[in-house]
Amino acid sequence: MFESFPNQNQENSKEREKKEYLELAETLSQNLEGFTFPGIESQWYSKLKADDEEYPGFSTPTDEIIERMKSEGIKIVLGAHPENGDVYALPKESSDIENDMIFPGHLNVTDDMNETLKSLILAHKKRLAEK
Repeated sequence: MFESFPNQNQENSKEREKKEYLELAETLSQNLEGFTFPGIESQWYSKLKADDEEYPGFSTPTDEIIERMKSEGIKIVLGAHPENGDVYALPKESSDIENDMIFPGHLNVTDDMNETLKSLILAHKKRLAEK
């Protein structure tokens, strides 16, 4: 009888975290100025580069995306189904989600970054760890 309570609490917690993640993403997507690119974690960079090699021409090469993010900054955009995690970081001047995106959880966290962006990145990293 009591076994259902932890599961319901877990589901409520997951729903609350998902709602908070979406609220962060929505807030950040409205920022027209963009953000300074904090870099990509080395483990994700290696995976993205391996994907570039395995699927050449499938999307913009990782190094090109990074160079654009360094020079333009980044913006956070919502995909077609943000409730399913369709939240992306793009070079600020791009609108090409299909080819120019990386996930927020792939970004580095720095001490001097926007706190809302930091919260989104950490929330996405938590979601990645739970998968």
